[in-house]
Amino acid sequence: MEDRRVGLILRALRLRKGWRQADVARHAGVSQTTASRAERGHLGSLTVDTARRLLAAVDARGELDVRWRGGELDRLFDERHARVVAAAARFVAGLGWTVLSEVTFAVYGERGSIDLLAVRPLERIAAVFEIKTGVASWEETQRRFDVKVRLLPTIIFERLSWKPIVVARILVFEEGVTSRRRLSALGPIVAQAFPASSRQVRAWLRRPNGALAGIWFLSASHARTRGRVRRPRTP
Repeated sequence: MEDRRVGLILRALRLRKGWRQADVARHAGVSQTTASRAERGHLGSLTVDTARRLLAAVDARGELDVRWRGGELDRLFDERHARVVAAAARFVAGLGWTVLSEVTFAVYGERGSIDLLAVRPLERIAAVFEIKTGVASWEETQRRFDVKVRLLPTIIFERLSWKPIVVARILVFEEGVTSRRRLSALGPIVAQAFPASSRQVRAWLRRPNGALAGIWFLSASHARTRGRVRRPRTP
């Protein structure tokens, strides 16, 4: 975030609401002095949480923008993401699933891409995987995943000419303490949406039985290669 620009935005939104600095401070749970420092662009003296609360008080939201070596940061995350996708695909294909990667769709005005789609056509079972290297917003992650699951029967029918009767929703995270801590900090909301554990997800993939929603912590460097990725014939 550019400190000076954020301060100007905060001031402009406060004036738009017809508020004093004291009003913003009260809604954010901080002192008027803190609100004043923020408007003058002195964000370095504030915690990230304080800055976010001040912005939330005027109905805004701030995102931390981290830059590293020009555009290499995006490439770094792309490589991590691709590594986890490849590991998950190898594992699932080794269990006899037909696996498709980067399945793009445009249905009813909704556009997007499914990281990994695994199907068992004879049993009409499908598993949709969302591969994550981090969670910036749990609400946004779940919303996008819900869209993909809702549209999945249409997506599969358009590509493979059949519709699933059983669907699994699986969030895949690269194994690590950081990922587990971040999800744990979100509390019971995660367990309610994706109750199955990594062990239960792997067991289901080996022998699917009924619908499933779970989180799979996968070590990309230690995933076993148990078969090649199978691609379906073009209908």
